Amino acid sequence: MTVTQVRSEAATETPSVQTLDMKLEIVVIPVSDVDRAKAFYGRLGWRLDADFAAGDAFRVIQFTPPGSQCSVIFGKNVTAAAPGAAQGLYLIVSDIEAARDALLGRGVAVSETFHDANGVYDGPHEPYLFGRRRVDGRDPEYRSYRSFASFSDPDGNGWLFQELTTRLPGRIDSGITSFASVNDLSSALKRAEAAHGEHEKRIGQADPNWPEWYAAYMAAEQNGAELPK
Repeated sequence: MTVTQVRSEAATETPSVQTLDMKLEIVVIPVSDVDRAKAFYGRLGWRLDADFAAGDAFRVIQFTPPGSQCSVIFGKNVTAAAPGAAQGLYLIVSDIEAARDALLGRGVAVSETFHDANGVYDGPHEPYLFGRRRVDGRDPEYRSYRSFASFSDPDGNGWLFQELTTRLPGRIDSGITSFASVNDLSSALKRAEAAHGEHEKRIGQADPNWPEWYAAYMAAEQNGAELPK
């Protein structure tokens, strides 16, 4: 059994107890030059939410990536962490190549797409996180969670694009179905269309209730539930 499978099963076994919401909304990024960092994150196309100062002693800037419910803040006297200490900051995307192209088009240096070596550590592959090695190119089977690209801000804070099209069971609130972007929604509709085509083959006729079938399929896929047959 792989580590991924163990974690997935653990997630599905977590008791579904209604508790007070705890929403992660802010990640602190340590930087050395506030204005340089502001220019960089603005160049990414992220939304500038705030730039507040209290004299010369304090300043905080907040940016939010497109489609994200979590923002980043940085500034002056915001954190005691060393500039560049933030590593392994994941940005989840539905199309890794499109995400790369978007940043390259903005003049931001981004690594080539790579995937995990799955425990194979021989050869010249460069390490990226947790002792793993990056192997050139997208995951050959186009699996979710397996393809990456990396970039850094001017201080060396490290970001990773991770391609995800289908979440593992238990990794999303079953009461919530949402799409972070038009591209995410479009991709989900295309997968539903393909699955519905197979459904119509099985029943041997056109399905007049296809909107309901699409909706049930897309919600089940996102929530990690059993897909409609």
